Amino acid sequence: MFSILVLGFLIGIRHAFEPDHVAAVASLATRTTSFRQAARQGAAWGLGHTLTLFIVCTVVLLLDAQLSEQLAGYLEAAVGAMLMLLGTDVIRRLVRDRIHFHAHRHADGVTHFHAHSHAGEAPKVHDSRHHQHEHRAGYPYRALCVGLMHGMAGSAALIVLAAQAAQSIWLGLAYVALFGVGSIVGMAVFSAIISLPLKSAQTLTWVNNSLHAAVGIGTVALGATTLYQHLVA
Repeated sequence: MFSILVLGFLIGIRHAFEPDHVAAVASLATRTTSFRQAARQGAAWGLGHTLTLFIVCTVVLLLDAQLSEQLAGYLEAAVGAMLMLLGTDVIRRLVRDRIHFHAHRHADGVTHFHAHSHAGEAPKVHDSRHHQHEHRAGYPYRALCVGLMHGMAGSAALIVLAAQAAQSIWLGLAYVALFGVGSIVGMAVFSAIISLPLKSAQTLTWVNNSLHAAVGIGTVALGATTLYQHLVA
């Protein structure tokens, strides 16, 4: 029994690195500004993923039911659409932040509009000794919601694994719970790691833009492929 539970934890860590999970969390990481924020994003994704998995698996195992292949396909297609939205948002923010227009007033009173970009600039630092702290970010609900959706799409396959590995319903639920804990740990670590190149590239505009563009385009492409496979193919 112990070996089955450990296996569930390890498989959960491995499950966090599925391509669609990586793409989603990488797109979310482009919104973070620190190592800690990125780790919280990943942990929030893992929590949402675990909550949905545990709820769905609990209902199905207790009722001795199963999810239809058609429903599982629709859920996977929904994940594909979500990935396309996440990738599009990364590209939209990249275009928005690179160049914008604003009014500029000269000393002689003349005002005109001109294009300007703050991409790659370091944030301003206050001189006050009483303001040398990082503002606390709110809870990453966006990452939580993305994890909830991923958990719904992945529940069908996990139910089969839990049913095959467990000798009882309660052992199966314990397996699912540890699987979820593993996915939380795995995604928190991955998010923290992927934030390092994104954060380091902020001082090099073209590198920063290239990384964000790669994440956005890759996420859209994976989402479109997933959507096609489960709705068209």
